[in-house]
Amino acid sequence: MNFQFYLEKLQNSSEFKEFVKENPEAYSCSGFFTLDKEGTDNQRHIDFYLPSEKKIFSFKLQERKVEKIPMQTISEKAPGKINLNVDFIFEDVEKTILEEMKIQNIKQSIQKIMISLQNFKGKEILVCTVFISMLGILKV
Repeated sequence: MNFQFYLEKLQNSSEFKEFVKENPEAYSCSGFFTLDKEGTDNQRHIDFYLPSEKKIFSFKLQERKVEKIPMQTISEKAPGKINLNVDFIFEDVEKTILEEMKIQNIKQSIQKIMISLQNFKGKEILVCTVFISMLGILKV
């Protein structure tokens, strides 16, 4: 699957449409995704910041529904805006990680990939934390 598939699912949901209608000043600030290679803990979240309330709302994209979840803010500083006109394919992210593991001669298998879509110095970036067998962690 690709990111734009989930974005379209979000934008077509009644939960999101209602949120945008009630909060036109809200803006996208992050995304969080997990690829669970050994279980079923796959998650898809796209987050929006509401400046008037200084709150973040995460939209959890499940197979059959979209759930709006208010989040605790951990900083007084407003998060940066992210442009949602980005696209990436989750399988390609995994493929890139596997290729780099091969180059670095890392032989453990991937258990879970956590992907965070963030604004860093005005650019959208993906930060990946990869859990591998034998309690290993890779940062990409």
